[in-house]
Amino acid sequence: MLRIVILCGFAALTALAVAAALAWSPGWWVLAAPVAALLAVGIHDVVQPHSSIVRNFPVLGHLRFLLEAVRPELQQYFIERNFDGRPYDRDTRSLIYQRAKGIQGEKPFGTERDVNAVGYEFLLHSTAPVAPPAAPHRVLVGGPECTRPYAMALLNVSAMSFGALSANAVLAMNKGAALGGFAQDTGEGGLTEYHLRHGADLVWELGSGYFGARTATGDFDPALFADKSAHDAVKCVALKLSQGAKPGLGGVLPGAKVTAEIARARNVTIGETCLSPAAHRVFATPRELVLFLARMRELAGGKPTGFKLCIGSRAEALAICKAMLAEGTTPDFIVVDGAEGGTGAAPPEYSDHVGTPLTEGLMTLHNALVGVGLRDRIRVGASGKVANGSDIVKRIIQGADYTNAARAMMMATGCIQAQRCHTNKCPVGVATQDPRRARALDVEDKALRVQRFQQATVAEAQQIMASMGVHGPAELRPEQLRRRIGHMDTHSYADLFDWLSPGELLHDAPKEWAQDWKQADPDTFHPTAA
Repeated sequence: MLRIVILCGFAALTALAVAAALAWSPGWWVLAAPVAALLAVGIHDVVQPHSSIVRNFPVLGHLRFLLEAVRPELQQYFIERNFDGRPYDRDTRSLIYQRAKGIQGEKPFGTERDVNAVGYEFLLHSTAPVAPPAAPHRVLVGGPECTRPYAMALLNVSAMSFGALSANAVLAMNKGAALGGFAQDTGEGGLTEYHLRHGADLVWELGSGYFGARTATGDFDPALFADKSAHDAVKCVALKLSQGAKPGLGGVLPGAKVTAEIARARNVTIGETCLSPAAHRVFATPRELVLFLARMRELAGGKPTGFKLCIGSRAEALAICKAMLAEGTTPDFIVVDGAEGGTGAAPPEYSDHVGTPLTEGLMTLHNALVGVGLRDRIRVGASGKVANGSDIVKRIIQGADYTNAARAMMMATGCIQAQRCHTNKCPVGVATQDPRRARALDVEDKALRVQRFQQATVAEAQQIMASMGVHGPAELRPEQLRRRIGHMDTHSYADLFDWLSPGELLHDAPKEWAQDWKQADPDTFHPTAA
């Protein structure tokens, strides 16, 4: 009934406007034209079969879609509170922007967070704080088999490929990393001219597609890998097993998006769909994985070699450790990616429900390496929502040696968390291949912002450690990080979680680890029956 009333109303208005234009003044056509257009829209709405809303409420039903379109902006700018937005709240975003611009990033009148809420975490300061170090702390990456170790910064640019990011965004991060003396991970999209232009230290990452080091049939090409990894800018090489945004899921780049530039970077054919399979071709067991990593290090001329993964089964992580012991070879570093997700777009089922969050994943890997007596040979990186100094300190306490940031670096480059990365319509030119949008990103300005953000964040982390009474990361202990588990109770990480002693799994695995240790097999990623 309502739709009939709406259509009749527009029809009557159209008729009156046309009659007035014919009888009195041509000016009435200004009203007649839009009303007639709305009448046409209404008739279309009534007869179209796809949307029940606009069929029952012609013309007016379109308001729903308009409000849906602007809802994210209304939520972010007018409704969301400073501390409860997702994935990054307004306080965190503002802090990143301020530090990137060289503003101190201080806030008056105390915290807005509920310090009595269950899950609230805090660091313990010391009554006898020390002076922060004069120079930023660096982590030496390179085990006994590495001949060209690299001094890694506490905070680096995490894995983001050209293709996911615009050329200007990659250039800005590359120049910022070069100015600040920290590393940039290339992501799995290949080692491109944009990663090499400004001379930043690079971690060249290979995924299951082996982009940039692959044969015509998609296999790993050792000669091409050796040639490219010899570049002086490449300081480390890494193999991606999985990523936090979509662990266990491959990717597809449609042929229409494979431009000449991307084809050249990835060593694929222009216009041909290229795949990143869910699983690797070069290994099928933990033993084959560690042997392939040793081969990668040899091909890379002894440069630090490692892998990145989102932790799944604890037995799988232990199986990799058993393979290291059995073959007598270890990677130089392992980066743990949290299931909190990152820059990669993924089905909600994966980003919301698959994979281990960074806190648990990081402690699992750290304890596994400690328990088999290999922790001193392998450096551990943490990647997942690292945005401020306290994030760095917490991750080090939980088992990391250094951290990587992706989304925070994007924000330092200008990202406004529009969450349109996968649409090619990034409004600020960071996550797009649209040249018109990418042109808005000024490389020189954003490079300085990336440098300032990293420098200020690391300085704040070092200041926090000094306030805790420690001279560096090596002195941090699980007792110094506490979590509220009830309205009346807080406990330290030392009390809440199991922390293995060096070699403990080799002699007498504790009850909590015994089942996983027994199931772990260096010749399969699938836990064996207990």
